[in-house]
Amino acid sequence: MDTNTLLESSQKKMQHSVDHTTNEFHTLHTGKATPTMVENLVVDSYGTHLHLKEVAAITVPDARTIQIQPWDRNMIQPIEKAIMVANIGLMPTTTGPLLRCMVPEMSGDRRKELTRVAHNMAEEGRIGVRAARQEMMTLVKQAKKEGRLGEDEMNHLEKEIQKQTDRAIGEIDDLLTKKEKELLGV
Repeated sequence: MDTNTLLESSQKKMQHSVDHTTNEFHTLHTGKATPTMVENLVVDSYGTHLHLKEVAAITVPDARTIQIQPWDRNMIQPIEKAIMVANIGLMPTTTGPLLRCMVPEMSGDRRKELTRVAHNMAEEGRIGVRAARQEMMTLVKQAKKEGRLGEDEMNHLEKEIQKQTDRAIGEIDDLLTKKEKELLGV
């Protein structure tokens, strides 16, 4: 068994969970408009499902406005519908070939609710990291059982995988702390 390959695989799986958590955090808005709030919304485009960023240009002309310009004018209604169905607190208004979404000021209760959502997203990320850890530990123990690894190698791998786990969970915790500050900051 190649220990470097196993550790690389473990790192990639854990990093995937961290990256996923980061992307999830980008969907939580703090009262300031960002393209990431809408770019991954799924739009029905002529019978296929595409992300909004694939059918329109998304810009932020000011801190409270998201502007969406579809590349095909016939996409205005499907984009508007996707925004409404997503229930992200934005009301699109159509102005000629553009859609504009005003980002509302957030209340204290809404900020606390989004903080709870962020905690749930972080926990999902931690669960992903722990699942990757468990999968790798199972592979290590199986290799030991089959005689492909010695006792010392197994112990070394288990320690390294645990270090990777601690590092990934630490990254998620840091991301959560930053997002909480962002959400609760006025």
